[in-house]
Amino acid sequence: MSELNVIHNVEQKQFEAHLDSYTAELSYRLNGSVIIFTHTGVPPMLEGRGIGSLLVKTGLEYAKENNLKVQSLCWFVSGYLQRHEEYQNLVA
Repeated sequence: MSELNVIHNVEQKQFEAHLDSYTAELSYRLNGSVIIFTHTGVPPMLEGRGIGSLLVKTGLEYAKENNLKVQSLCWFVSGYLQRHEEYQNLVA
């Protein structure tokens, strides 16, 4: 999925991946120095391609680069965090 570009839509507070006529998104909100991931949405036509994981990784890298702690209200983000120890230090 490296050819897929993830865009940080600051106004909408989400990371987005556009493929064909579909948009997958990772939504968040900021609370001081904490980024709270609220929802990962991947259209059914795009499922199974690793797009959700790419969105979450991009969001977590953004958190790391900006010294933000992470909270997850999204089962997909929580699962990703459990599988990737390298991001455990970001968890608030």
